[in-house]
Amino acid sequence: MKEDSSLRVLFLSQEDTIKAGVLNMKECIRAVEESFKLLASGDCIAGGPDEHDHGIRIWFPNKPRGKNMPISGPDRRFMAMIGYLGGRFNICGTKWYGSNRKNKEERGLPRSILLIILNDPITGAPLSIMDGTLISAMRTGAVPGIAAKYLSKKDSKTLTIIGAGIINRTCFMSLLSVLKNIEEVKIFDIVDKNSSNLCNYIKENYSIEKVYKVDSIENALINSDVISVAASGEHLPFIKNNCLKNESCLLLSGGIQPNENLYLDSNIIIDDWKMHYRWVYENKGRKKIEPLDSSYDDIPAITLNKLLKEKKLKKRDIVNIYDIIKNKTLLNNFRHRKNIFISGGIPMEDLSWSHKIYQNALNKKIGKELVLWEKPYFI
Repeated sequence: MKEDSSLRVLFLSQEDTIKAGVLNMKECIRAVEESFKLLASGDCIAGGPDEHDHGIRIWFPNKPRGKNMPISGPDRRFMAMIGYLGGRFNICGTKWYGSNRKNKEERGLPRSILLIILNDPITGAPLSIMDGTLISAMRTGAVPGIAAKYLSKKDSKTLTIIGAGIINRTCFMSLLSVLKNIEEVKIFDIVDKNSSNLCNYIKENYSIEKVYKVDSIENALINSDVISVAASGEHLPFIKNNCLKNESCLLLSGGIQPNENLYLDSNIIIDDWKMHYRWVYENKGRKKIEPLDSSYDDIPAITLNKLLKEKKLKKRDIVNIYDIIKNKTLLNNFRHRKNIFISGGIPMEDLSWSHKIYQNALNKKIGKELVLWEKPYFI
């Protein structure tokens, strides 16, 4: 007897993902760290011929070639981040998003609007379609927390936040989950209102004695044990090498202005070097379209690639965080210097956390079942 050939898909709205636990940072850290372990073992695949593409992107032109074609603008893009994640997840999926920095001021929408689709890796059938905005923000924040767990001093007391937007809020959530001795938080943002909002959020939700704004990046960096940078846009932070104390941990979830000495005088740890290298290579094959688009002109890997070509750095100087997670003895090489961790975002991170939310939703009977078909028209 043939199996039922109907096809149903679980739809999860943003409210549904919240009910399913998307804001649980401790669980998010566990899921994302597990995806790093699978990356270390090779039990996952991203897009592209070398299996390490960040994503496939639409680049809009400066001048429209059709009546309604969008034109280039700040952080205006569409991208599909695809992958397979093995282990207990055993899932294929896509994070699909559109982004426009003007969304908030012009339409009251988030800069990036994201959708996640999970598929059965054997049949290709869609299993779930869900809002990906919170999933992406949480997994992005979880990554520097995982890095700090391995790379920062265990007795770190002072945390600096540079860029006080939503991503650094989720970064803060993850950092406080792994750093148990934080007594002081310094916040800097070029928009004072953003700094005030994050200050108020921390004071209302965490028991930390000292939480305050500072008036410059230099003052934010002085005597800080851990620094989280999540900035984008026209004015990227310039991090001076001599402002970082020895054995501090700098976590980059966004762009900074290139500073060669900063990288040459520090240990460099990255989420996935092959992905970043592909990212640089991809952008070399096209004309510069968006002057303000930090997604390619100001990613730290461009500076690293330059230093490698000039033979100021060697490939062995750049270590993947998943190799450290797999082999903790590598940490012996990272003592007594500054540690810089660079995160670009990997599709497997989205797959691990969205799969967990999907499973939670199934167990709790959350979401709406959509019928794709009762019986396929063609077979």
